[in-house]
Amino acid sequence: MSRSEPAASSEPLLALENVEVLYDDVILVLRGLSLRVEPGSIATLLGSNGAGKTTTLKAISGLLEVEDGAVTDGAIRFDGHEIQGLAADRIVRRGIFQVVEGRRVFEHLTVRENLIAGAYTRRDRGRLAEDMDAVYEYFPRLAERSAQAAGYLSGGEQQMLALGRALMARPRLLLLDEPSLGLAPLLVEGIFEIIRRINEESGTTILLVEQNARIALSIADFGYVMEGGRIVLEGTADELRGNEDVREFYLGLGEVGRRSYRDVKHYRRRKRWLS
Repeated sequence: MSRSEPAASSEPLLALENVEVLYDDVILVLRGLSLRVEPGSIATLLGSNGAGKTTTLKAISGLLEVEDGAVTDGAIRFDGHEIQGLAADRIVRRGIFQVVEGRRVFEHLTVRENLIAGAYTRRDRGRLAEDMDAVYEYFPRLAERSAQAAGYLSGGEQQMLALGRALMARPRLLLLDEPSLGLAPLLVEGIFEIIRRINEESGTTILLVEQNARIALSIADFGYVMEGGRIVLEGTADELRGNEDVREFYLGLGEVGRRSYRDVKHYRRRKRWLS
């Protein structure tokens, strides 16, 4: 499915400007990374393992601190205000919510209790029932299992719960880290269709990290390709789908064997993009 790119605004909802991230005071992971996400859009971050995609999301959401990481240079602006260095709970209150890789539901709490936990920063408690009904509309399976402990849900159901819990926070910006991880192809298609619906129906802006480049670009407006902690390629989803390197290295549509020559292709990619 192809979507048209939203008109660029003078002020992006999210902007990273020359951001550097250091772990344990010695390991430089992000190296002057810059990107922007327009209000109401879906942007996707593509790249191989270790490129810095998850670190980028954690820098935005304030979760670096728990892993001895820190933004050491550059600026992260949300709605025009710098947020780097803020505690994670303050960032959530500003309207940013991250669904981390691996789902991380509260296994001993029920589905309903997990959803309520997602709204812990909200003050409009009177609207929680309304929003929970909206989550159940997106994910009818969760309504059927409302009283069931989350630890007994399947992987796909836990991913639905993680997304539903995020929606209960009423985020303006939703950060999604590998939502297709560990799911069967049919479930992946369904999850991404719901992500697209959430964006279109609620206007929630989404920044998506995803290994499955084909499906990520099918719902995204704009995309960035990361290598070695920085952006090496960017463009609309249509432009990236038509790019020879993206087609070969991420969509598996090139002439070279995808798996047998993975290391060779990685070298060629770095030589072309970083030269």
